[in-house]
Amino acid sequence: MRLAALARVRGSLAVLSVLAWETGVRLLAIPDYLLPPPSDVVRELVVRFTLVARHTGVTLGEVGVGLVAAVAGGAVLALLMAAMPFLHRGLYPLLAFLQAVPKVTVAPLFVIWLGYGLGSKVLMVFLIAFFPIVVNLTTGLLLVDPDLLRLMRAYRASAWQIFRTVRFPNAVPYFMAALRIAVALAVVGAVVAEFVGADRGLGYLILLANAELRTPLLFACLAWLGAIGVGLFGLVHWMERWLSPWAGGRHDAGAVSGF
Repeated sequence: MRLAALARVRGSLAVLSVLAWETGVRLLAIPDYLLPPPSDVVRELVVRFTLVARHTGVTLGEVGVGLVAAVAGGAVLALLMAAMPFLHRGLYPLLAFLQAVPKVTVAPLFVIWLGYGLGSKVLMVFLIAFFPIVVNLTTGLLLVDPDLLRLMRAYRASAWQIFRTVRFPNAVPYFMAALRIAVALAVVGAVVAEFVGADRGLGYLILLANAELRTPLLFACLAWLGAIGVGLFGLVHWMERWLSPWAGGRHDAGAVSGF
């Protein structure tokens, strides 16, 4: 009941905020190129739906390919680092150094190396999503109750049995928490890469709308990006509840950002 009441309060606040925005812009006669009312943003979304949808497909493709590559590469490296402590000690400082470099500053290099096509955008998404997945998955594989490990070894469990019954279930919540962060940041990374150099995608459309002072279209793209981020975040949250119902989200605070 309390959750339902909280949801109703949130919905009411959202509606009131939109109404206040609409009313304030109309009463103050603010030009739409400075701040369009929500009704104009919705109208722009409807009128330009085909255009926005076409560029949305490009951005989602970049996010999808980059995320798949980051999950695959991050999972393999995390397994290797968890299995070989010397590799963990050797690679972790290098990963931390690479993560400290702002991704925006290297985006122009990706355009020089890979051009304005899909490759430079996928590489940006990959780099942003890779670090949180590697770090959190490695932590989940290693941060296991020592008493439980000793118990498994006392029963002469093999390394594979320990991994399957202890380490893997322990690592799933860490991985899903990292994936939620990676999904949110991947959308940002794709748009930033499109800002640097692209001829399509939502980032390109935002730059075009800004150059032409088509602020309603710009806000429409921003609203669409927000909806994409929330939708992907919700999808990962649903996957987490299905894959690790025993976790209850207790590892959320330990997730490491990748931006």
